[in-house]
Amino acid sequence: MPLTRTATSYLALRVPDVAEASAFYTRIVGLQLHEPLGVDGVRLGWGAGHHVLDLLPGERALDHLGFEVAAPGLLAELAERLGTGIDDLDGVPGFELADPDGNLVRFHDLISRAGEALGDGARRPLRYQHATFATADLAAMIDFYVGTVGFRLSDLMGEEFGWFRSSADHHTLAAVESGGRGLDHFSFDVAGWDDLKVWCDRLAAQGVDVTWGPGRHGPGNNLFIMFDDPAGNHVELSAEMEQFHDEQADHPTRHWRPVPRSINLWGGQLAAFRTTSERT
Repeated sequence: MPLTRTATSYLALRVPDVAEASAFYTRIVGLQLHEPLGVDGVRLGWGAGHHVLDLLPGERALDHLGFEVAAPGLLAELAERLGTGIDDLDGVPGFELADPDGNLVRFHDLISRAGEALGDGARRPLRYQHATFATADLAAMIDFYVGTVGFRLSDLMGEEFGWFRSSADHHTLAAVESGGRGLDHFSFDVAGWDDLKVWCDRLAAQGVDVTWGPGRHGPGNNLFIMFDDPAGNHVELSAEMEQFHDEQADHPTRHWRPVPRSINLWGGQLAAFRTTSERT
């Protein structure tokens, strides 16, 4: 059964300096402290509802990410199909599994998303929207997330990039074959182009460089800018994500040429950390 009504909910990052990263995400991004985690970690969110980001001490790495399964009965069906039981995950029923690269992914029951209604886009993002994995074996990741878990494959770019959907959003997860593993980047949503202009000015005023964009991706058709947190994680702000209504229409996987203009329709410039197998 394909995933439906399954949205990103939170992620946990390992960072060398929790206090520095926490100050960045509260001061620059607009998250608020929810509670401490153990002795050295912190949990951040929108100030209401479920948390959005855990910051844990350690070398820079993805600890885990979560997906809320809102479709009735789908969480139990998914757990049975994957051969696992449902446990308590921070007070919410769910389960955790590891993908072929060892990334830990949690699928869980309904959570409170009250805080998402408090954002206006220009002052803080509306929601956490997607994560992208780096991998050395895109085919294995597609086989796992599409063939086993039940994501749909929205778009492919050559043999190096795949975008997976589990809701109406064009992608809630993606993977790029970069030779590494773990987190490539993650993204927050804002409302539109006017918000992105405000963010570019705000980031510049705070001494945070926009490392890529503004631009518009081909796959997903979303507007974007990107910047880095103090640990070196790539953070995206995105707007106008393409919507796929699978209950109303069939959407075959689209294939994009692996060229810079596919990644940025506005001229094809790439960030220093991004490459494509074809240059023109």
